[in-house]
Amino acid sequence: MKNIHSIEFYTGSKEELLPGFEKDFPYIASRAELDKYIGHYVPWHWHKTVELFYMESGSIEYDTPGGKLLFPAGSGGIVNSNVLHMTKAISQKEKNIQLLHIFDVSLLAGEQGSRIEQKYIAPIITAPQIEVIPLFPGNAEEERILKLLAASFRLSSDEFGYEIKLRETLTEIWLMLFELSRPMREKKWEHNKSNDKIKLMMIYIHEHYREKISIPELAAAAYLSERESYRVFHDCLHMTPVEYIKAYRLQAACQMLAKGQEAVTVISHECGLGSSSYFGKVFREYTHCSPTEYRRKWQNSDR
Repeated sequence: MKNIHSIEFYTGSKEELLPGFEKDFPYIASRAELDKYIGHYVPWHWHKTVELFYMESGSIEYDTPGGKLLFPAGSGGIVNSNVLHMTKAISQKEKNIQLLHIFDVSLLAGEQGSRIEQKYIAPIITAPQIEVIPLFPGNAEEERILKLLAASFRLSSDEFGYEIKLRETLTEIWLMLFELSRPMREKKWEHNKSNDKIKLMMIYIHEHYREKISIPELAAAAYLSERESYRVFHDCLHMTPVEYIKAYRLQAACQMLAKGQEAVTVISHECGLGSSSYFGKVFREYTHCSPTEYRRKWQNSDR
């Protein structure tokens, strides 16, 4: 299991890049140390793979277009395929550590179009109403899944038959989740086109954040009117396009300050935030410290 404390994206997208993900066994196990992520959070992103997780310690918040969920130690859940989400470390008293199985459903389903895919996989991953299936102690059915989930992270990749044992365990968990999600799947739900539109606009921002971005241009990237673009941002990310652009630029600045040695004036222009005086003002509002203090904190931290 690999310790991780940063996130990577495909160029020109906000889809997560998963280093070490192999086609012949589309799976990775991660131990996410949320306190070591810059800013103590994972920004908005999505991935085709499903994300099955267990909270080892601390607590985190998951944000999706559908709302927010808090997961304390001992809880867990699954984030569905292609669901837009972000996570934040919440606990101040203990380390916020999350264990993750990230895998393509073909690991369980086998060949595309198989009977297993049609009967047990597709009904979940194609259900737009299922963003997250949360699991909390206190519910007998959910506790059984959590117990199996926690045990699954103790499987060793060095032991004989590891891949088969892991797939067997993940399949058992999936079947239990399938039953648990039945009431969610039975709810009538129309496909929300806003999720597709917000991703197009996020990709545009990711590609052009260094430049001046007008809202009409941003809306055009998703074939929307300016008014509709505001509605989509509000519905999916609970903020305005201008707020998201500013937040994304500041996230980019945080990354550059933490990992590089460029002058603050260079970073302010590289991130599309203009003059160093304006950059210093908005950066302090965002992080509660100056760019120089932020760099010193993260470059001197034990990462």
